Amino acid sequence: MPTDYSIDADWNALYVDGEWRSHDGDTIADENPSTREAVTEVPAATEADVDEAYEAAAAAQAEWAEQPPARRAEVVRNALQELEANEEAIVELFADEAGGTSVMGHTSVAITSDHLNEAATLPNRMSGEHKQSNIPGKENIVQRKPKGVVTVISPWNFPLNLSIRAVAPAIALGNSVVLKPATNTPVLGGLLVAKLFEAAGLPDGVLNVVTGRGSDIGDAVAGHPESDAVAFTGSTEVGRGVAATAAENLAVQTMELGGNNAHVVTEDADLDRALDGAVFGSFVHQGQVCISINRHVVHESVYDEYVERLVERAEDLPAGSAHDGDTVVGPIVDESQRDEMLGYVEETVEAGATLETGGETVELEGVEDSLVVEPTVLSDVTNDMAAACNEHFGPIAPVIPFSDVDEAVEIANATEYGLSGSVHAGDLDTAMDVADRMETGHVHINDQPINDEAHVPFSGTAASGMGGYNSETILEELTETKWISIQRDERDYPF
Repeated sequence: MPTDYSIDADWNALYVDGEWRSHDGDTIADENPSTREAVTEVPAATEADVDEAYEAAAAAQAEWAEQPPARRAEVVRNALQELEANEEAIVELFADEAGGTSVMGHTSVAITSDHLNEAATLPNRMSGEHKQSNIPGKENIVQRKPKGVVTVISPWNFPLNLSIRAVAPAIALGNSVVLKPATNTPVLGGLLVAKLFEAAGLPDGVLNVVTGRGSDIGDAVAGHPESDAVAFTGSTEVGRGVAATAAENLAVQTMELGGNNAHVVTEDADLDRALDGAVFGSFVHQGQVCISINRHVVHESVYDEYVERLVERAEDLPAGSAHDGDTVVGPIVDESQRDEMLGYVEETVEAGATLETGGETVELEGVEDSLVVEPTVLSDVTNDMAAACNEHFGPIAPVIPFSDVDEAVEIANATEYGLSGSVHAGDLDTAMDVADRMETGHVHINDQPINDEAHVPFSGTAASGMGGYNSETILEELTETKWISIQRDERDYPF
């Protein structure tokens, strides 16, 4: 019988040691952001549940690591096939649980496929080295081994692909995993991942999923003594706590944290291309992307035209329920997030900015207290205003003017974050100069900041994280080296 990936399936179970364990304790209601209705419920795991998950992971890891590379790659490829065969059901699940529009759902599945494809290549790339020695007759062998038990803590905004980008490489490299998804998206970020790998033939215990509130089990997960590495994606504030807790066990930490990404537009930029990138980079998935455009930094000579055209484009974007196929801007994930970002808009206007369009919620028929926010454009913004200096995580486009390239770079870098960024310039040398000087993990020329390719390293600087994901970077993060020397000839010692 095909696996049921719809929101109507029974998701009230933890996945531990290859079993779906029904839960008689507290549960957490899973709300549809478009309708504000509870669509399913999941277990509120306890610390005892967390212990059982880690015990299963620790028991299963060694045998899994001994499997041939071809077997580990096969399981990952099977998960990929399962994902692609059920794409439409999974896209609908995005709308039901994450408020994701059709574009967002299909995009997330495509990114997830890319990460699974890349992960399937890792077992055959997990090579060691042979090193010469300064000691006569000695042979040095450097082996690469799995790290052990990997903890994955994933966020709510792109829950599936941001879980898979850590889970799939960890499994492919011979580790076992305990996955804790975000409370708002426990199915997409966790239980769905378990179903994909169960269908793929992953042995019992290699992947374990515990759902629950971070306030209840977060420290138990991040600081579990069986955890050898922690891969976390989320806010900088929470990430600092996770890193500190993980460090108590000397677990390796791979952290992708917050961002405040600048979209720089110079005086000779192609405004058509710059605005195309601006609209996508600010408003896709309601701006709930850590690498979305947080600030539009635009040369004063084209500033007025840029603002006018950005307002026109924003007002043309259909905003509404994620279940409407025409919707581009869907709901914010919950009212706390909505209220915080609308508060930033209000503070910014009070500080002297101009609200060009948006700034209000969109009423939905039959829905009380809608979570859909109008695409919002703010002009006359300075870098210290609330919508610019904070990671607003919503469909908000603050536009900041600059007079020369040096000032643009200064504005772009005037933040504690360093995740992504973009620059549009008519002269490629100028664009490269700006990109080189932007203090971020990645910069995209004549594009916008939202880019993720599984074979290209992905990391942030400063308050945007440490370590990294993708390709060789994640291979190194989730494995460790072991030096074995062989003294083949008799060695002379000094005494």
